[in-house]
Amino acid sequence: MHDHLKQLATQWSEEFDNHLDDIADLRRTIHQNPCVSGEEQPTTDLMRNALGIDLEPIAGTGAIGRVGPQDGPAVGIRGELDALPVTEETGVGWSSTSEAMHACGHDAHLAALAGVVKAAKRLDLPFGLVPVLQPREETYPSGALDIAESGRLQAMDVRHVIGAHVHPAVPTGAVAAGSGFVNAAAGEISVTVTGKGGHGAYPHNGRDAAAPTAQIAVGMPEVVRRVADPMEPALVSIGTISVGQGAANVLPRTGRIFATVRSTNSAKNAQIAQAVETMAANVAAGYECEAEVSYRPGLPELVNAPILADRFGAYAGHLNLNNAETMRSMGADDFSFYGEICPSLMCFVGVADGSEMPSLHDPTFLPSEAALENVGKAMIAGYLAAADAILSE
Repeated sequence: MHDHLKQLATQWSEEFDNHLDDIADLRRTIHQNPCVSGEEQPTTDLMRNALGIDLEPIAGTGAIGRVGPQDGPAVGIRGELDALPVTEETGVGWSSTSEAMHACGHDAHLAALAGVVKAAKRLDLPFGLVPVLQPREETYPSGALDIAESGRLQAMDVRHVIGAHVHPAVPTGAVAAGSGFVNAAAGEISVTVTGKGGHGAYPHNGRDAAAPTAQIAVGMPEVVRRVADPMEPALVSIGTISVGQGAANVLPRTGRIFATVRSTNSAKNAQIAQAVETMAANVAAGYECEAEVSYRPGLPELVNAPILADRFGAYAGHLNLNNAETMRSMGADDFSFYGEICPSLMCFVGVADGSEMPSLHDPTFLPSEAALENVGKAMIAGYLAAADAILSE
């Protein structure tokens, strides 16, 4: 740990703490006025006012800016703008005023990022800090992909991007930021089975799609073990099956399956999807039906760069954050697209308080305001780890 970066950590932390009341107020305002993916402009406007810096639009409703040195290397810190189409059930006085909700902590991330940037404006940073206000984290097409492909981060000489995400599986006061594989590569498989409809009393005159659709659905998870090495995580989970339109005596002509496929890399997902296509065609043919399979790659795997993860712990500890065991899961996050253009780091900030916590995306998920400080400190530690890496180049 560089001595001057250690000193900067102390100064930044103290300055950040001076903004905690404003950060809490901003979090409540954002939480009360959620905007779903693709409609985030009001949230971007709130952040523009809070940051007090020039921002340029990116990826539609997103924005980026820069504080600190305006030339030379920079470090990006992401904040996600979008909420979910979830009806809130927290019961707090600042609950959502619409049928959308910040049920994934994005309100906390944005408010903490605002505090980090406002504090940074009063410091002598060694490298630029680029707040990345990203739209569409929760949906396709990915806002992170649009930003990564825009070339703006590269043009601003962003060497690393940092992300911080609250998580109910990590204890409050701790942060998990281990190196290597963190989140899965995720894609979507869609299957449409087509047969011949008819009357339920005369099944021999039709080729109903119900039976082959059911057999394909049962077979999809089974395909995984015939393609993927059992020592490497992979899965297919079916989210939707639809056959028929509610009548008992009408043979359905079509059936549909919609599933997620996840593994440690996108190439493996494509292999699994190809195997599903082969299986579905064979099963459907056995019932004199046809099956059409489409695959959408979705998100690449999220990998934390060792040059950042190995440095993060020391700065996090200096900021009174405990280093938790590395979190690896089959969840997915489009933050992975930043890792494809530069070494990046995602850290999971604990919000578990010892009681049974609702999961992310639950209508009662609401991290305490104490989490805001830890999210901000994790972002600061991430910037300092990145600055350390740049200085060591």
